[in-house]
Amino acid sequence: NGAICIQPCSPSFHGETSFVCEDRKWQMLSDACASLDVQSLFQVRLLLCTLACVCNFLGRQTLLPCSFTKHFGAGNHSCQADFSCIIPDILSSPAIPGNIADIVELLKKISLLLSENVTRGKMQSYSRIANHILNSSIISNWAFVKDRNAGSVLLDSVNLFAGKLLLRNGSESIQEPFIATKGYSIHRNSSGKSFDFSMEFNSTGNITGHVVIPEEELLRLPRASKAISVAFPTLGAILEPNQLEPAFVNGMVLSVSLPEELQNILLTFEKLNKLEQAGAQCVGWHSAERRWDPRACRLRAHNATAVVCVCAPRRRAYRSFSILMAPAAPRSSLLGCVTRVGLGLSVLSLVLCLLIEAVVWHHVTKTEITYMRHFCLVNIAASLLVADVLFILAAVVHNTALNYQLCVAATFFLHFFYLALFFWMFTLGLLILYGLLLIFFKITRSVFLAAAFSIGYGCPLVISILTVAITEPKNGYLRSGACWLNWYETKALLAFVVPALSIIVMNLIVVVVVVVKTGRSSLGEGCKSQDLSSVIRVSKNVALLTPLLGLTWGFGLATIIDSRSLAFHVVFALLNAFQGFFILLFGTLLDRKTREALRMNCLSSRRKWGLEK
Repeated sequence: NGAICIQPCSPSFHGETSFVCEDRKWQMLSDACASLDVQSLFQVRLLLCTLACVCNFLGRQTLLPCSFTKHFGAGNHSCQADFSCIIPDILSSPAIPGNIADIVELLKKISLLLSENVTRGKMQSYSRIANHILNSSIISNWAFVKDRNAGSVLLDSVNLFAGKLLLRNGSESIQEPFIATKGYSIHRNSSGKSFDFSMEFNSTGNITGHVVIPEEELLRLPRASKAISVAFPTLGAILEPNQLEPAFVNGMVLSVSLPEELQNILLTFEKLNKLEQAGAQCVGWHSAERRWDPRACRLRAHNATAVVCVCAPRRRAYRSFSILMAPAAPRSSLLGCVTRVGLGLSVLSLVLCLLIEAVVWHHVTKTEITYMRHFCLVNIAASLLVADVLFILAAVVHNTALNYQLCVAATFFLHFFYLALFFWMFTLGLLILYGLLLIFFKITRSVFLAAAFSIGYGCPLVISILTVAITEPKNGYLRSGACWLNWYETKALLAFVVPALSIIVMNLIVVVVVVVKTGRSSLGEGCKSQDLSSVIRVSKNVALLTPLLGLTWGFGLATIIDSRSLAFHVVFALLNAFQGFFILLFGTLLDRKTREALRMNCLSSRRKWGLEK
């Protein structure tokens, strides 16, 4: 399970196909086989089109080799400034996953480089290319496109290009079967504007959408402006919700480009699946985080056939909206809540733990063994604190397309500090074994510090650097859509999982040794009170060592074996998001010497300020 097999394409295609082993069967993971050479289309053919157009404009006054461009099929009649000369090659190609990825990349380049003065002809050519990969008959091929963010990239590219559309006589309308663009000139004295779309969804019929700019919103405009809307009847099947949420897009996707002064618009969506008992949720596509976000819209009206939403496009992150149908309550909200609460409490607990250690340090580190124990505890707390903070930051910047380098940096340090956490827990485990088994063997403080730093920070640094050095040149360091290590393509995640699970096994052995040693003291005494005392002592030691040695992370095996089980993820989050709190409780507050030192420090402070009689 999890093994990857990569096969080359047939001779008439270029690229490769990847398969993943699941339940003893090979399942296609991605198909990058393509017959198009988009790079050549964009750089060579488009250049010839441009040269021919310049020739046509300048006529005999030019020194450009016009006969050369005509020879290559880019002459007077076959090429205009709307790059229509590349359309026949694209439309004649099959809409297979590899070609879809290349066409998305082509549309992105056109949007970035050729989006000035978008005329009707340019928009028609652009829409024909986009329509080719949005056809309802080939939507299933998107599941095997290698870049899982390709649908979001396409949406951003269309929004950018359509937003530059020039309006003739105050309005424009360009219709293709699976993408439609409409635009109006708007000003404060005009009545409310509306965009009506009726588009084909599949062979069974059409689906409608309606965009309304209320009259009171138009009064906010200081000057004449334009409003552009693009409708996608099939894009919702590509921009899927979170897999943990039992929901799907139940209407067309409506994209709007409006002046910043407008705060609210009304959108009416006809439902694809007209189920009375199903709930509805108005959402906006967050272009930076690549997800549907309910904060962009609110539900105004809802019946069996349609939904009316009030949306706020003024925030740059939201330009595209739709509805989600949720037959059941989203179950992942519990997981998100547990994670947020756990991490917040963990961060606060670790800060408090480090403050307490700083206060009592001179009182609890008078012997070599207590110095070593508290030194390990401080580094465990510090590593986990930094890792938790980085985890929160990585969630903020997890957009791998817009913040790729920042995401690589966040992943590197996140990997390093979580590994440092485990290696310091491993160091603490070795220290416990040293105290139990090597009673007459003494090590100096300098030797301990050198060994501890080498293990605690040296090993994680080597592993982290090797991981990024090996996988990043092949673009296999990050997983799609998240700032964390890749799994399917390069198995970079093993650079964290293998050391972590190995340390968990070693520390489990340490706990077994502690249980045997502490449980043996009352053996043979024949006294029930001693037996009970032994059980209590063993239970206390296990409870103390479990968070300090990271044994709760062992439940991560369950999430690896069954990654789709929400229950496993919730239990794992419960056990580990609160690890900082458990370290504060068992490592600091329940330690007898630490409590005594705190009490003495408190008493001395009160005496100092004259608070005692």
